[in-house]
Amino acid sequence: MTNDTSTIEAAKTPFTPSHSDAELVNQPIGYWSSAAGQAVVHHIRTMLAEHGLTQPQWWVLNQVIGHDGGRDRAEVVDVLRGYLEFGASGIEHNTDVLIARGLLTQDGDGRIHITAEGAALQRKVAEQQGRTRDEIHEGIDDEEYVRALKVLQRMIHNVGGRAWHH
Repeated sequence: MTNDTSTIEAAKTPFTPSHSDAELVNQPIGYWSSAAGQAVVHHIRTMLAEHGLTQPQWWVLNQVIGHDGGRDRAEVVDVLRGYLEFGASGIEHNTDVLIARGLLTQDGDGRIHITAEGAALQRKVAEQQGRTRDEIHEGIDDEEYVRALKVLQRMIHNVGGRAWHH
């Protein structure tokens, strides 16, 4: 974890909502959902950067690990291209970076394979990711978390938006 001041302050200060319930009901969901997304993604990306990874590199490693025969590169890109703002070219680029770093290899058939070094890094970061998830979910039980996701998904549906995560 980083030792930046906001993280330290967040650990010292108990959570209190920004407004009363009566005031929160009129707060803009666009602002709060965006603020939550930005804060959580920043927290995750900071943790990954401490391990020398970008978020799309982490996604690629997770798509390849556990596949002894490797994964078809085009298939991995297809699964991940809709994630956040990266698109297919961003996933391709980050896959190339992982290959250049020796964390993945690519065979002549376009299948990518995780190396021993890549697998070791993935396991190490997966352990840290579990701790990071616990930090993000502190004080939020599973029922409350599921309810929040359903509310956000319903709002996306209500405005004709599309979102998907595997």
